[in-house]
This record gives sequence, structure tokens and C-alpha cells, in this order.
Amino acid sequence: MNVSELLTEAYDRLPDILREAVDGLSPEQLRFQPGAGANSIGWLVWHLTRVQDHHVAELLDADQIWVSGDWAGRFGLAADPDDTGYGHSPAQVAAVRPQSAQALLDYYEAVAARTGGFLAGLDPADLDRVVDEAWDPPVTLGVRLVSIVEDDLQHVGQAAYLRGLVEAG
Repeated sequence: MNVSELLTEAYDRLPDILREAVDGLSPEQLRFQPGAGANSIGWLVWHLTRVQDHHVAELLDADQIWVSGDWAGRFGLAADPDDTGYGHSPAQVAAVRPQSAQALLDYYEAVAARTGGFLAGLDPADLDRVVDEAWDPPVTLGVRLVSIVEDDLQHVGQAAYLRGLVEAG
């Protein structure tokens, strides 16, 4: 297995877990928060998708999918390329209002397709390229890609757990 195949395998685990977490939920269920200031399923899935979209667009030196089309409108938000959910206040978490589970799935699928294309073209030497010098040590492409998938897996697991709470009533 080469580097491209390994990373693709990791990222390709997300869609099935994501679908299981949101499929069939109503907009109200997607906005359920188990406590004051807690994240909702909709926010968690929106956030993990925004992070992947933001970071991969930066790696490609391309526009984010979020700012094309009416993705933001389907979530009741502005198409702000800097808004990925990091540092959101409870009010900002509550403001993420996906129209449907399908809106979450559609946005994720569009982002994942671009990510998959990027991963397919990677060579082992690419992973050592420094992509962010703001950190000490500087962040390489390999570290950034692992960071993205690790963050996404954590958040999709949290969303799946919340779904269990929603279904338990």
C-alpha cells in the first residue's frame, strides 16, 4: 500500500459513519444540544466538513467549496471562508441550522470528492513539504493531512454518539 492509498483509506472511512450519524434526522434533531452550550449533530458535521474544505482548499491554493454555490444558505449562514467553527460561542453553534441531513451530506460529499482527488495524486516525497510555517516545528503536508482526518473522525464519532441520545429521547 502506498501513501496515497493509505490516506485515502483513512478518509474513505468518514462518509459511512457520517451518513449513519445524520441520515433520516429532522432539522430539529440535527440542532439538538444535550446541554447549554453543547455542540449539535448539525454543527459537528458542518464543522468537520468546513475544516476539511478550508484546509484542503489552502493546500490546493483554491477557493473553498463553501464559498461556491449556495452551500452557506443551506445552513442559514454567510459564505465566510474564515468561519470553520473554531472558537464558536454557544450562540454561533446554535446559528448553524442545516436545512436537512441531506444538506450536510451533499456538502460533505462535494468536499470529500475534491479531497479524494488530491490524495490520489500524492507521492511519498510530497508529505515532507512544509505547508504552515506558523508553528514550531513547521507543519508538513503529511502532518496536516493526518490532523484533518483525526479531527474529522473525532467529530463524526461525537455526532454518532449524539444521534444515540436523540434517538433515546
